Amino acid sequence: MSTTEDRRTPAIVEAARRTLERPLASYQLVLGATTLLLGLGLIMVLSASSIFALVNYGNSFSIVLRQMIFAVLGVIGAIIVSRMPLATLRRFITPFLVVSVVLVMATFVPGVGLERNGNRNWLPLFGGFQLQPSEFAKLALVLWIADIYARRQKYLNIPRYVITPMVPVAGSVALLVVGQHDLGTALVLFALIIGMLWVAGLPRKQMGALLAMLFVGLVLAVAQSPHRVQRLLNFTNPEADPDSAGFQAIHGMMALARGGFWGVGLGGSRQKWGSLPEAHTDFILAVIGEEIGLVGALVVLVLFIVLGFAGLRIATRTREPFVRYTAAGITIWIMIQAVINIGMVLGMLPVIGIPLPLISYGGSSLLVTLVALGILLNCAKSEPGARRALEAGRANRKKRK
Repeated sequence: MSTTEDRRTPAIVEAARRTLERPLASYQLVLGATTLLLGLGLIMVLSASSIFALVNYGNSFSIVLRQMIFAVLGVIGAIIVSRMPLATLRRFITPFLVVSVVLVMATFVPGVGLERNGNRNWLPLFGGFQLQPSEFAKLALVLWIADIYARRQKYLNIPRYVITPMVPVAGSVALLVVGQHDLGTALVLFALIIGMLWVAGLPRKQMGALLAMLFVGLVLAVAQSPHRVQRLLNFTNPEADPDSAGFQAIHGMMALARGGFWGVGLGGSRQKWGSLPEAHTDFILAVIGEEIGLVGALVVLVLFIVLGFAGLRIATRTREPFVRYTAAGITIWIMIQAVINIGMVLGMLPVIGIPLPLISYGGSSLLVTLVALGILLNCAKSEPGARRALEAGRANRKKRK
C-alpha cells in the first residue's frame, strides 16, 4: 500500500466517525436508506411485474400503480407518526393490537377471508384491493411489547415479568398466523418474540427452553403441509425435483447467474416473462440480480445493513426505555424478514414465501413497513441533541424562505 493510501484511509475513517457523531446521524441514515430502498423497489416492481400485469390485467402499469398508492399512503402515515408525540402514540397501542387480532381472526370466517397460494390471510377491500392483517399485527406486537417492557423496566430482572404476558399474547397471535398457513409471516413473528426477549435480558435457561419449544412447534407446523415438507427437504438440492419443489429456486438462481456482475440492463430480465413464479413479490431480488447484476443486489444488501445499523444505534443510544424497545423491535422485524427473503432467493434457506421489505410488491407490507420506519424516525429524535438539531434546521429553512 502506498503512502498516499496510508494517509487517505485514516482520513476516511475520521470523516465517518465525525459524521456519526452528529446528533441527526441516525435520523438521516434511516431516512436515506428508506428513501433509496423505496425508490428502487418501485422501479423494480414496475420492471418485474410489467409482463405479468399486461397478460393478466391488460396494462403493464396496473401493479406498480397499486404499489404507488400504498407507497403514498405509507409515506403520509410515516410523516404523521414521525411527528406524533410518543406519549400520544402509546395511547393507541392496545386498540391497534386488538383491531389487528380481530382482523386476523376475520380471515378464518367463511365468505370473508380470501385464500391465495394456500394461505388464508387476506381480506377483500374496495376496488379489487386486498388487506393482509398479519402485516399490521407485526407492528402492533412490536409497539405493545415495547410498551409492556417500558412500564416494567424496573422488574425485568425477574424472568416471569419478561415472559408474561408477552409470550402468551404474542405467541397466540403467531399461532393464529400459523393457522392461516402463512409460515413465513409466522416465522418472522416468532423471531421477533425471541429477539425482544433477548433485548429484555431473559436468562439463557429460560431462553433455551423457549427456543426448544419454538423449534418443535415449527417442525409440527411444517409437517402438517406435505408441500412445505417437500420444499424443506429439497432446498439443498433443488435439481432433484426441477419441475415442482425446486422450480422456483432453480429459476431464481438462473436469473442471478445470467445477471453476472453488471446485469443485463433494466427491463431485460427473461425470467420475469413467466419462468420465475412471484417475480415481482417474493423473488424480486432475483430480477434485481438479473437486470442490474451483483452490483444492484449488493446495493440492496448495503442499504439494509445501513438501516439495521441505524436502528440498533438508536436503541443503544437512547435513554428512554420505550424508545429502546420500539427501535430494537422494528429493527429486528425488518432485518429478520430481509435476511429470510435474501437467504431464500440465494438458495441458503427453504422457499417459504415472504416479501423483501420496501422492495417486493405488496400493499399491506409496504404500508406497515413505512409507518414502522416513520416511528423509528420519531425514536431517532430521542438521541442526545437530535431534537434540538432538527428544530434548528427547520428554523434555518424558514429564514431562507
